[in-house]
Amino acid sequence: MGGLASLGISMPTLLAQIINFVILFGLLYLVAYKPIMRMLDERSRKIKESMERTEFIKQQAARAEEEAAERIEAASKEGQEVIARAMRTGEEVRRGAEQQSRQEAESLIAKARAEIQRERDEAIGELRKEFADLTILAAEKVIDRSLDKKAHRQIIDRVLEESTQLKKG
Repeated sequence: MGGLASLGISMPTLLAQIINFVILFGLLYLVAYKPIMRMLDERSRKIKESMERTEFIKQQAARAEEEAAERIEAASKEGQEVIARAMRTGEEVRRGAEQQSRQEAESLIAKARAEIQRERDEAIGELRKEFADLTILAAEKVIDRSLDKKAHRQIIDRVLEESTQLKKG
């Protein structure tokens, strides 16, 4: 013991300090270490739960993203189908309008031809009448007497009719 005393260490003081340290260590273990360990365990558990929740949320986000992509693809296909239907309907409407326009044009042409034919027939009839009148007038002047206009007109009409038939035949 003499060696410790030369170092300035007193045995009763050293023993008292060791006892104080053990008591302090025991108190700290009971009062501080266990609550700190519980707190650290609780924090570790919360971090683990948070990580699990984060992973679950990531999985849900990935599923939601896949569903959104599927919906977008389905909407795109549906949109393309709607566009295709609209184009087909537009084409059908265009064809219908074109056909109706063609029919209307043909109808107008037929009406115009009928009108032209009618006007031509009227003009020919009027021309015959005037020709007959002029012929009768010329014959009266040549003969210098009045002819039966009705009888002569019938003769002239018959001659004109025969000449028309000869031209057509």
